[in-house]
Amino acid sequence: MFDARRREFAITVLGGPTTVVDIAGRRLVMDPTFDPPGEHAYLTKLTGPAVGADELGPVDAVLISHDQHPDNLDDDGRRMALAAPLVLTNPGAAARLGPPAVGVPAWQSYDLPGGSGLLAAQAVPAVHGPADGQRDAGGHVNCEVTGFVLSGPGLPTVYLSGDNASMSAVKDVADRVGAIDIAVLFAGAARVPAKERGRPLTLTSARAAAAAEVLGAKVVIPAHVDGWAHFSEGADEFAAAFDAAGIGDVLRVAPHGEWIDL
Repeated sequence: MFDARRREFAITVLGGPTTVVDIAGRRLVMDPTFDPPGEHAYLTKLTGPAVGADELGPVDAVLISHDQHPDNLDDDGRRMALAAPLVLTNPGAAARLGPPAVGVPAWQSYDLPGGSGLLAAQAVPAVHGPADGQRDAGGHVNCEVTGFVLSGPGLPTVYLSGDNASMSAVKDVADRVGAIDIAVLFAGAARVPAKERGRPLTLTSARAAAAAEVLGAKVVIPAHVDGWAHFSEGADEFAAAFDAAGIGDVLRVAPHGEWIDL
């Protein structure tokens, strides 16, 4: 059974991209997906979340990388997010979602209310697909996506990648933010045959290991590596890639719904 007590600093992945972060007296949820398994538009969900939305206890804010793909925001996840006091996302998604969603442009920060100390969520770029992929009207590959960096005085710096496939975007984060203490990397090498000739839309395992080195991450937690049929690599490939790179010691993994205390 999920332990809903607040932690000082801990992270748990519930399945798919859905990640819960307890930090500075706040509980944040990234990319909520709480629908049961089944067909979701053109994607197939294989397993439901380890924890239901009603089991999480009070949530202070929801972070949404993008709202246009059901593996990052499904129907139940959308309901959960819009019932939260605050949603931070990219500007386009905020306009579509409406209140309480706030659009945060890339590199801008939003100071999260409440909690036990200052905590900022900085939006950072993500590229959802190959560099030469099809771009939308705003110039984004596939759609507008944002990652987030959480930081505050005396706090570890946490990078939540969102659906990013670009090492250039990772380098930009490293150059502008500095060393990252904890990186939650969405990987899984997601592939959809009808999109981008089946090329990866998210980090491959090898690229995730390279991203960890570029970021200087002291701890890496994999997310978005299971639960959906379009992921071509899973947790085993992720771990093998980190071992091959000689950085297996930075990985922290726990069963879905179990806390990783940091």
